[in-house]
Order: sequence, then structure tokens, then C-alpha cells
Amino acid sequence: MQSRSHDGVKLCFEEAGTGGPPLLLVHGWTCDHTYMAPQFAHFQETHRVIAVDLRGHGQSDKPEQDYTMAGFADDLVWLCGQLAVEKPVVIGHSMGGVIAVALAALFPEVPSAIVTLDSPIVLAQAFRAGFDPLIKALKTPQYREAQRQFVSDGLFLPTDDPARKARIVEEMSSAPQHVMSSAFESTVSSDNEDMVEKCQVPFLVLLAAQPLSDVPRLQKLCPEAVIGQTVGAGHFHQLEVPAQVNAMLERFLATSAS
Repeated sequence: MQSRSHDGVKLCFEEAGTGGPPLLLVHGWTCDHTYMAPQFAHFQETHRVIAVDLRGHGQSDKPEQDYTMAGFADDLVWLCGQLAVEKPVVIGHSMGGVIAVALAALFPEVPSAIVTLDSPIVLAQAFRAGFDPLIKALKTPQYREAQRQFVSDGLFLPTDDPARKARIVEEMSSAPQHVMSSAFESTVSSDNEDMVEKCQVPFLVLLAAQPLSDVPRLQKLCPEAVIGQTVGAGHFHQLEVPAQVNAMLERFLATSAS
């Protein structure tokens, strides 16, 4: 992987392909760039594609600090400047989609469009309240067990690939506690509704079978958002049914983000 140092923190990424608009692929909570591998492989044939390891994740440095959506967005904007990436389409899975929304709100001049892949953008109040016990558990010595249970019980369908599920549960639970706890709390506590309202670029919201967002509320906040949904896959639909996801991304790029 390539890397750049931002304020002394190594940020790693992979890059391939040519053609516009460039695509910036952003993984989710306690994941890494490989969780967007099917999209990286597919779109490098027609686009310049950059897949990142966010600060605190993958091969990037993991300093002891707060991990916020604004901080992640700042890193991505900085990296785009370093790599001369102009007007990227920012495609984020899960937490990565929340970061994409934050980037569009805080740096409206940077993206040409954003895509969220089953991201908890606008949480229903009951859903948000249900996360409070997990936020507390992630700050205890039993944080790995708490995360494993949450990921295993809440993010998959019975029909999802069992080997992939086991690998994801194990990989995600290996993240450092300070990253896991801080990034999760920021993801579900951020003022995403305000950021969604500020989004002025084309916006594709791609849901999985059991959406994490309050879709009617999201549509009210951003009527221009395009809403899509994959069939027969849980939260990691970009890995489970990449052909569905890639086809919808292709159409969005052709009709809204060119």
C-alpha cells in the first residue's frame, strides 16, 4: 500500500485506474480498505479509484485520540489534495457513508457526489437509544465480546455467507479499544440530520435488506436523494452481492455524477 503522513499520522491507501470522475472508497467501522475490494476491482477499469484505510484502521496509524466524523473527513480532504484528486465521488460503507455525508457538509466544494452503502445516517430515536448499552460496553474490559455479539447478531441475514460472516466478526473485533469505542460513539451521536440537510451534491442512499436509517425522515431532510435497496443481503452487501451494488453505482455515476 501507499501512504502519506498527515500531522505525523500515517494514512494508507490503494490506488488504481484512470478516468473520471475519480472514486474515493471509504470503509466502515473497524474495517479496512479490503471491505470495498469488489468495487475497487470493478471500477478501476473505467475510473481512477482510491481505497483508504481510515486513521485508526487497517495499516494506517492508530493514535490515542478522539475519532470523529469531522476528523475522518478532514483526513480524506487532505489526502485528496495530496493526490490531486479533484471532485471525487465519495462512496462510503456504514460509518464510511456517515463520513461521506460529513465531508459533503463540511467541505461542499470537494465532492462531486456521495454514496452511502447501508449507513446509519438518520437513526430513528428508538434505534439510537438501543445503542446506549453498546456505547457503555465498548468502554469496558469486555469490549471485544460486546462488539462480536453486536456485529454477529445485528448485521447479517441468515442467508449471508457463513465463512465471510465469521471472518468479519473476528476481524472487526480485533480493532484497538480506543478506536472502536470512540468511532462508534461518534458515528451514532453525530448531528447527521444537520449534515444531510446541508448536502448539495448528488446523493445515492443504497440500503441493505434491513435499513439502518429512518428512510422517511431522510427523504424529508434531503428530497433530492436517490434511494435504492439491494435484495437478499445484510449490512455487508457490497461484499455479499457486489454485482447488485456495482450495477446501481454504475447507473448513478452515469446519470447523476458525471
